Amino acid sequence: MDSTIIIEVVLMLFFSILFGRIVKIFKMPNVTGYLIAGLLLGPSFFNLVPSSMVNGFKVISDIALAFIAFSIGSEFYLSYFKKVGMAPVIIAIAEAFGAVILVTVTLIIFGFDVKLSLLLGAIASATAPAQTIMVINQYKAKGSLTSMLMSVVAIDDAVALIAFGFSVTIVKLLDSSLNSNLLLSILSPVYEVVISLVIGALIGILMKVVFRWFKKPSNVLCITIAFVLFTYWFAEFIHGSPLLACMALGGMLVNIFSDTDKVIKISEAFTPPIFMIFFAVSGAGFEVSALPKIGVIGLIYVVMRVLGKIAGSWIGGRLTKQDDKTCKYLGPTLMPQAGVALGLIIVAESLIPAYAPQIRAVILCSTFIYSIIGPVATKLALEKAGEIVIAPKQKSIQC
Repeated sequence: MDSTIIIEVVLMLFFSILFGRIVKIFKMPNVTGYLIAGLLLGPSFFNLVPSSMVNGFKVISDIALAFIAFSIGSEFYLSYFKKVGMAPVIIAIAEAFGAVILVTVTLIIFGFDVKLSLLLGAIASATAPAQTIMVINQYKAKGSLTSMLMSVVAIDDAVALIAFGFSVTIVKLLDSSLNSNLLLSILSPVYEVVISLVIGALIGILMKVVFRWFKKPSNVLCITIAFVLFTYWFAEFIHGSPLLACMALGGMLVNIFSDTDKVIKISEAFTPPIFMIFFAVSGAGFEVSALPKIGVIGLIYVVMRVLGKIAGSWIGGRLTKQDDKTCKYLGPTLMPQAGVALGLIIVAESLIPAYAPQIRAVILCSTFIYSIIGPVATKLALEKAGEIVIAPKQKSIQC
């Protein structure tokens, strides 16, 4: 292995631990410290992790996202969904389309191109679960808001893919030069969602069968890593959604295998350094110099997306008769944006290449802003809702 990579890993781990501690002084979540550590190590400041090396850590990012998605899925107990019914789905649709509508309409009102507005609006629907889950795990949050949040951020990815598919179809209808199959444009995101859920569920069944013959913790850990990573890779290979597939894997396993809690607990011994490096790399990938370039369109996007999610989650909560704290505090926890949103940039740029630099600048810069503000907003919302039950000072170093 290149010695440069080794020292970069060492630096990211040490700096992440250090800044994870420093931000606690200001009552901020660990994940914010990891992002700041990466930002300082990256090209924007000390350049100890140059931009040329950030892409080299993609495999770490994939592993981290796979396990975060698996962890989310493992909270999908059928008993919970029997209790709450369609509420998480309705709220996820409401908050996603709240962001779509507010971003799209506001951009059009301010005179921006309709196709650009539609695509940015659709991308705005996506919510990244990674930072939210890290905050929940760090503070051991529990309650009706936390349970609904876990469900909504998982379903949100599927809603975002479908919303983007419809926006792509409208953009193609508006632009005669985009000569392609409109039916395929509509069905493509549906295929992506369905095939991912099927893959995850089937592999979950197979995983349970394998666990019958292996009980030793070290074997359980190795099998879990192998199955989670295979699910992520296979979903990507057949053009599905790796995150949804890993969520489905966790969801299937938790409902058919009684020792899923043991599996999750064992895997937690493996994931902390992976998560630290993942968020540090995310921080290193941000370019502070790009922030002034987003202009009015970026400001509109950042503000309207948040307002849309707050309004949408409140409306969805009221429609499904959720308690007041869920209606009031769910929206602010849905700020983080990465993963799916960053992937959709490529599709958007291919549809309207003239606006490619603008799209990339807006999404990347807004992702940076949400990454810093989002975890803090999530922590404050969970505190206000009374669902943070263990003070951070009682905890040892965590990821």
